[in-house]
Amino acid sequence: MRSRLLPTVLCALVALTPLAGCGSESKEDPKTLVVATHDSWAMSKEVLAKFKAETGITVKVQPQGDAGELTNKLVLTKDSPLADGVYGIDNTFASRAVGEGILAPYDAEALPKSGEQYRLSGDAADSLTPIDFSDVCVNVDDTWFAKKKLAPPRTIDDLTKPEYKGLFVTPGATTSSPGLAFLVATIVAEGDDGWQDYWKKLMANGAKVTSGWTDAYEVDFTAGGGNGDRPIVTSYSSSPPFTIPEGETKPTTSALLDTCFRQVEYAGVLKGSDNPEGMKKFIDFMLEQDFQAALPDNMYVYPIDTSVQLPESWATYAKTAPKPLSMDADEIQSNLGQWLRDWRDVTTQ
Repeated sequence: MRSRLLPTVLCALVALTPLAGCGSESKEDPKTLVVATHDSWAMSKEVLAKFKAETGITVKVQPQGDAGELTNKLVLTKDSPLADGVYGIDNTFASRAVGEGILAPYDAEALPKSGEQYRLSGDAADSLTPIDFSDVCVNVDDTWFAKKKLAPPRTIDDLTKPEYKGLFVTPGATTSSPGLAFLVATIVAEGDDGWQDYWKKLMANGAKVTSGWTDAYEVDFTAGGGNGDRPIVTSYSSSPPFTIPEGETKPTTSALLDTCFRQVEYAGVLKGSDNPEGMKKFIDFMLEQDFQAALPDNMYVYPIDTSVQLPESWATYAKTAPKPLSMDADEIQSNLGQWLRDWRDVTTQ
């Protein structure tokens, strides 16, 4: 018969070697911080080393898919959180995260004044802290259009015109964060009564829908990494600087700033976290100049602190939209399910 003393003896050694089945094995070392993120997380080792030097805490990142997948996984595991905190929930999913009660309140005093405009409204204001933003916009391959002697589109409505038939590719709204942002942009631009007809015209004009941004931009887009045949794509206003050919100073693409939806990314403490104080410190750190200044080159987003100087090429070729299309996060969440069902019906006909 197996001795009942064996588990007790083994668990007494847990400080040396953590074992499954021991009462304290699920608790992370307070000097380790587990942060659930989307798959686009990227931050320099030097910046994270500075956080460790300041706090003694090592950040362990756990990518969980795109912003939608990330939110869904956190909701499904809310009774047993898979991390201490989260980075990357955006304004299209923020209301769901708050409504599902997965977040612990934290009012980050370090939030700069320029970030106040991106706070969530009402009781949700202290649930998530804005860290960065980006403008999801239609991008065009200027070189392609110049060679074809064809004027590129300028507006969302232009994409349905015959001269652009078969030229546009976008990631899907049900499988991609920028794809969803573009869908919301069309709803804002065309209205509740017009957006479905718009998408019918768009699909009839040969628009292609892919599963994600990588397929759309890197495979199908003519200025992407492959041999694409579509010179119009849903991407970001920050994309053009990354198409500057080596040895040159001007990008081969541009973003159409009248088509942009403002996407905001947030960080928060997960309710039931093993290390909530560590996550609060990390949120404060993400609002500091070192982290904010590293965002453009590492995650291709704009710092929430507008006093941070952007890379030179960004200041010239990655301008933000002067009047981005926007919608309250609560309105998005209350209608999202029906919008996605309707969008799926239109795009799969």
